[in-house]
Amino acid sequence: MQITPVTPARLVDEVVELVDARPGRVRLALDGPPPTRPLALAERVADELRTRGRMAVVVSAGDFLRPASLRLEFGREDPDEFLDGWLDAGGLCREVLDPAGPGGSGRVLPRLWDAVADRAHRDRYVELPADGVVLLAGALLLGRGLPVDLSVHLEMSAAALSRTLPDDERWTLPAYGRYAEERTPEAEADLVVLSDHPDRPAVRR
Repeated sequence: MQITPVTPARLVDEVVELVDARPGRVRLALDGPPPTRPLALAERVADELRTRGRMAVVVSAGDFLRPASLRLEFGREDPDEFLDGWLDAGGLCREVLDPAGPGGSGRVLPRLWDAVADRAHRDRYVELPADGVVLLAGALLLGRGLPVDLSVHLEMSAAALSRTLPDDERWTLPAYGRYAEERTPEAEADLVVLSDHPDRPAVRR
């Protein structure tokens, strides 16, 4: 195992190179807890892909949560439900990952559910070309059978996560602990990025 420190710009290049190595449409998951900023990385990767002539659509897992009546059935701070029951995996597959896959229509819906207003987004479908890229960004994405072609895991130690999570999100810590132990996302990912200090990432090869 080799650990290579990289700049944030070089990390973007590494992810782009992963995508460019695959022909056709690509579904890429960028997985990490909020302090690792997976959505920001997805946006930077998408910008670089567009400069290279590939259409890229960024999808936040936070826009594919189940309605509050379902995800908060056992309370607002249930870590087990946060891990297993918050993400609308069915909706994500139906509206994004399956259409973006081989033989899919290419017609994807970037946002499905507004979790703050607890109602459906009024978003428009996007037509993904034959070489288009979907970048799915969020936490706790791996090890649940989502049909993605590539994945990047932004790994943060338990100590760093405890130190950086806002106070009102600390109740999620047991969920991240279970995720690391039971789903071993680093074993599934195509690229593992050590992200205790997101501005100073390192790639584990």
